[in-house]
Amino acid sequence: MYETPELDDDVLVRTHEIRVHDTEAFEGMRAAGKLVAQALDMITEFAVPGITTQEIDDRIREFTLDHGALPACLGYKGYEKTVCTSINHVVCHGIPGDRVLKEGDVVNIDHTVIVDGWHGDSSRMYAIGEINTRARKLIDVTYDSLEAGLAMVKPGNTFGDIGWAIQQVVEANRMSVVRDFCGHGIGRLFHDSPNVLHYGRRGEGAVLKTGMFFTIEPMVNLGKPHVKVLSDGWTAVTRDKSLSAQCEHTVGVTEDGVELFTASPAGLFRPKF
Repeated sequence: MYETPELDDDVLVRTHEIRVHDTEAFEGMRAAGKLVAQALDMITEFAVPGITTQEIDDRIREFTLDHGALPACLGYKGYEKTVCTSINHVVCHGIPGDRVLKEGDVVNIDHTVIVDGWHGDSSRMYAIGEINTRARKLIDVTYDSLEAGLAMVKPGNTFGDIGWAIQQVVEANRMSVVRDFCGHGIGRLFHDSPNVLHYGRRGEGAVLKTGMFFTIEPMVNLGKPHVKVLSDGWTAVTRDKSLSAQCEHTVGVTEDGVELFTASPAGLFRPKF
């Protein structure tokens, strides 16, 4: 482990080491996390039947730029949109476009901002109008699993403890954890070490230390865990076409537990049915 080096952003590269950050870094992450949460709060009133996913993308991009931040996904590895909009059986990385959201859809909106060089990354589920009981249950289990994972974040625990806690909640409800995607270290880099798995065994993996920053973002399927990526190179869907849900926080390990950088100022992170 090592302290965050004083390097320009274009020099900072991912290594196999897990960065341990100082107090100043926590301040930077709080600002980035708050803004991305505010952007996702803002879009809640617009996530209704009749809106297109491109309109969602446009509104969030405008909000981000108006607040002096940069959309991290825009141009990232050739991605051409501000957010990801993953609808129904789309697991992650759905691309905004002319798709009109309709009554009964569920959609995950995933957004990352850059504020003064620091990244805030979060995603939430949005229920479009009235959704059915199975969709509600899936979303509830996904959020419960994230909360179980967050409860494991404290110095001395391991990343395996986080994955184990998430897996226990999901599989107890006869749903499945997606294994093809994971959380990640974050800070001045969008994606840094370590990979944060949403399944695992207690006591395995790297030990958590005060100052580590990462995302926890479980993806949960009503059916089997298998996914495939479509020909656009981004959109991942469930192979069995079952519904999928995801939620994500960016967190920091503190001396006595966890700080949620991306907590919703308006209390809108978890949808209410």
